[in-house]
Amino acid sequence: QVQLVESGGGLVQPGGSLRLSCAASGSIFSFHIMAWYRQAPGKQRELVASITKDGNTNYADSVKGRSTISRDNDKNTLYLQMNSLNAEDTALYCCNAELWAANYWGLGTLVTVSS
Repeated sequence: QVQLVESGGGLVQPGGSLRLSCAASGSIFSFHIMAWYRQAPGKQRELVASITKDGNTNYADSVKGRSTISRDNDKNTLYLQMNSLNAEDTALYCCNAELWAANYWGLGTLVTVSS
């Protein structure tokens, strides 16, 4: 059974940075796509960034240029580095992994950007 556990969230001031981690209980090598989603109060869940097994990445326009998604297969961990954070980045960030017809989710880590 695959388990995903996010960490790295917290309170950060505007302009600050965070690195979110998503640790998998097993190997992430076989996952076709891994991604970070976020959902803020009053808003729909949105895709922040994704990365394929081949290393191809995709970013939401709102974070493009200031965020980097990466995966470390040896450590079975997905990362999201976010810089220049602003209030609009405040949300619950959840890790997602796709394997064929199955999708796995973590419980999320909360990011709060406030002064």
